[in-house]
Amino acid sequence: MKKLSLILILCLFSLSLFAKTTVLYHTSDSHGFFYPKKNKGGFAVLAALLKQEKKPYLLLDSGDFAEGTIETKTSKGLKAVQLMNKVGYHAATIGNHEFAYGDTALEKMLSQAEFSILAANFFEKDSFLYPKNIRPYQVFDVDGVKIAVIGLANRYPSKNSQKFVFGNPFDALNKALSEKEVKEAQAVVVLVHDSLADDRPEKPFYMGEIGRKLSGKVHMVLGGHAHKIFQNEYINNVLFVESGYNLKNVSKITIETDDKTGKFIKASSELISLNVEKIGKDKSTEKLAESLKEEGVDEVLGILRNDLSLKPSSKNHKDSPADNWVADLGRNYSQTDIFVSNVGGVRVPLAAGEVTRRDIIDMFPFDDQVLKMTVDGRFLKSLIKSSLLPRNLLSFSGLSVQYKNKNGKIKDLKIFVNGKPVKNHQYYTLGTNSYLARKRFNQISDQQIVGKKSIRALMEEALGQGPVSAPASGRIIEK
Repeated sequence: MKKLSLILILCLFSLSLFAKTTVLYHTSDSHGFFYPKKNKGGFAVLAALLKQEKKPYLLLDSGDFAEGTIETKTSKGLKAVQLMNKVGYHAATIGNHEFAYGDTALEKMLSQAEFSILAANFFEKDSFLYPKNIRPYQVFDVDGVKIAVIGLANRYPSKNSQKFVFGNPFDALNKALSEKEVKEAQAVVVLVHDSLADDRPEKPFYMGEIGRKLSGKVHMVLGGHAHKIFQNEYINNVLFVESGYNLKNVSKITIETDDKTGKFIKASSELISLNVEKIGKDKSTEKLAESLKEEGVDEVLGILRNDLSLKPSSKNHKDSPADNWVADLGRNYSQTDIFVSNVGGVRVPLAAGEVTRRDIIDMFPFDDQVLKMTVDGRFLKSLIKSSLLPRNLLSFSGLSVQYKNKNGKIKDLKIFVNGKPVKNHQYYTLGTNSYLARKRFNQISDQQIVGKKSIRALMEEALGQGPVSAPASGRIIEK
């Protein structure tokens, strides 16, 4: 037994002796957050961290870099590209919010990117060829190790495209994997703007299918979109990594390959907080970021009495005070029975105290208008049931929900409008924002725009009328 143990130890030592280490860094959903908040995050801190790395590395991004703050809004994403060029990204893929300013703005961003834009499932509408400045994959030589990075764009752009179309991501991935150059790579990375959070047993998502069906061909999947954090999550030895949002963190992925044969051994990840005090700032990157800062948005609009959090106040609540506040403002303005907002539209929480216009733009960067329509109870039930799992997608004012989650399926669903159970054949007035009106209510024909104020204007107006208190959570309860 002792001899066997000694042999095992020697084998493991031998493996580690001949293993070569290669490094990747990964970000996603930076959404224009160029500067630290509460002493954390931003491109200058990321640049400082990268300068401390002693090994050659790849820096990759999973998309949604072009929209989310006043700086990205006024430049139509170009300031984000400038900073990504400065920091030295090697490749990125396309998120849904890269389309926020239309096709022409997207093309201009792509033309100015000094890093590769990878999207194997993204094509010109007329020719079905890859657009200019887009390639399906790229093989990088990192300190002698060949790493193939295959990009997959998000298929649901925030603004409908007239020039481009999307293919099935799993089919596009398989096609890229069949290419000789990819087959010869020692490690294969899928860089994608989708999340493993959307994969569940009763409704498999292609992200999980990559691990279940392509293990051995794919070694790592670097995702985003859901603003989640995944570290050292494996499906059939395929590593899944997601790095959060707003450039608060970066993931460092370590790849081991056999130094003699070049074969992939394993990959692991760690999340690094972009803490200003621990890491510092790169001076030249900070100088560029400061030169890109918009003026006139840092004046105080009003006061928050308590935090507008994006986290529920109780474990079984699935709604948040911040989302509820926005929904309440919309319902009050639209004068409807119900108001429905999309979770994710509210990007960041707000802390108690003074609130500036920049804070409000960071919280809700969109120019969404308010619309109203009429729906029946049957429609409401279908809408809500489809939005609760695997993660809640909607927030409400004037409506509350109770349900049970039985092995990933909705059971005992109860819906109340103003305290009364929803009835299938009863009609209700419903308000929503213009984004959701396009995406989830496009089959409703009687949509009407309400007034001229945007959702964000309502937020600013509320702060100007006196101190704001956060509404409680508890409108959506999992029992």
